Amino acid sequence: MRNSRLMFLLLALSACARIQDVGQAPDFTPPQATTEANAMMTFGLSSELSAAPVRNDTPSLWTGERGSLLGDRRAVQRGDILTVVIEIDDSASISNSTDRSRSGSESLSVPDFVGVPQRVDESLPDGATLSSAVNLNSSGSFAGDGSVSRNEQLELRIAATIVGVMPNGVLSIQGSQEVRVNFELRELLVSGFVRPEDISRQNEITYDKLASARISYGGRGQITDVQQPRIGQQVADIVLPF
Repeated sequence: MRNSRLMFLLLALSACARIQDVGQAPDFTPPQATTEANAMMTFGLSSELSAAPVRNDTPSLWTGERGSLLGDRRAVQRGDILTVVIEIDDSASISNSTDRSRSGSESLSVPDFVGVPQRVDESLPDGATLSSAVNLNSSGSFAGDGSVSRNEQLELRIAATIVGVMPNGVLSIQGSQEVRVNFELRELLVSGFVRPEDISRQNEITYDKLASARISYGGRGQITDVQQPRIGQQVADIVLPF
């Protein structure tokens, strides 16, 4: 009884949380609460790569400073921003087939044994004979086919922030993007580790150069809510054995 009350209370609290969202668009995540914002607030701390270049007040087109015309403006230090290009066009097809068969035959007959079969046959019903005492046949077969077909295509670009520099110079990046259309919020998250030399002159890097890449594209809102099964149905799917 106590367990049932607790379950009812949890369901009621969950329903109340959902009722609060009725007629309301999903809220954005505050930018100040993100890891990227924290990295920009502590811009360029504790890193050899983040050391500010020596400023040269002499005007020159050939200076290597980051702010000059010919300077390298690629992201290299904590708080810098770079663009991650996500172009996933993967497809996979797997097919296998299994065929197995087995057959066996066993027979035992006593056509002649000092006249005993003939004597026995006289006492047997019509059509029965000992000349073919036992005859067994067995056969079995198995066939299985399986196939897997998958096709994924995703093209996105997202700005990510360097949130840390590893001791070996590898950059740790994180990026988030939220787009709200009517009552649906689409959210894109990306994180991973990149080498500074893999960043192009356009300050871009492709997703296949991200180590430990974590890419998430989803959302929340009315459409996502309708696509999800109800809480009671999810619990029933877990509890019911059939």
